[in-house]
Amino acid sequence: MSRDSYRKVFEANRRWVAERTAADPHFFEHLARGQSPEFLYIGCADSRVPANEIMGVHPGEVFVHRNVANLVVNTDLNAQSCIEYAVTHLGVQHIVVCGHYGCGGVAAAMQPADLGTLNGWLREVRDVYRLHAAELDAIADEQARYRRLVELNVQEQAINVIKVACVQQRYRREGFPHVHGWVYDLANGLLVDLEIPFEEVLERISEIYRLG
Repeated sequence: MSRDSYRKVFEANRRWVAERTAADPHFFEHLARGQSPEFLYIGCADSRVPANEIMGVHPGEVFVHRNVANLVVNTDLNAQSCIEYAVTHLGVQHIVVCGHYGCGGVAAAMQPADLGTLNGWLREVRDVYRLHAAELDAIADEQARYRRLVELNVQEQAINVIKVACVQQRYRREGFPHVHGWVYDLANGLLVDLEIPFEEVLERISEIYRLG
């Protein structure tokens, strides 16, 4: 069964190529020339949350970075390099941090369990809980508390994006990119905009984190 599934990927790929070419004979020719996406999407690696599909955009329209629990960690060279490349070289207009309700990483961070290699990574989510413990502990319903932590984690990761030097410098120089926080609802397929006040947050943290 596993080998059949593997072969089906290539069969599906050929069908996808045929469908794209039938709709636009020059699709891959144009795609191969380069990319100029307006969005950098930083999301969870969860297999149920494919960035292009939930945003309704085509290949070439969104630059994507994904990891467990959609974290933006200052020591993660992968994430930091992705942000630097998207902002400095691709000139993206918008940076989106997108979490999702039902996130396994956030759920794991809420449990007092030794998770091996994941401990250090999920400590970032536990730190979000610590920062907002008063609000979260006041929520009696466990599911509601879980959903709220998903939202607060997105908020804090978006703030971490705003702390990045190239983001601050390009925004002050050119008026973009803008940073947004979204949550994807697996139950209905809809995106929720948390409406993070980007400019207000930028000014509020500038005294400590301003780098340009």
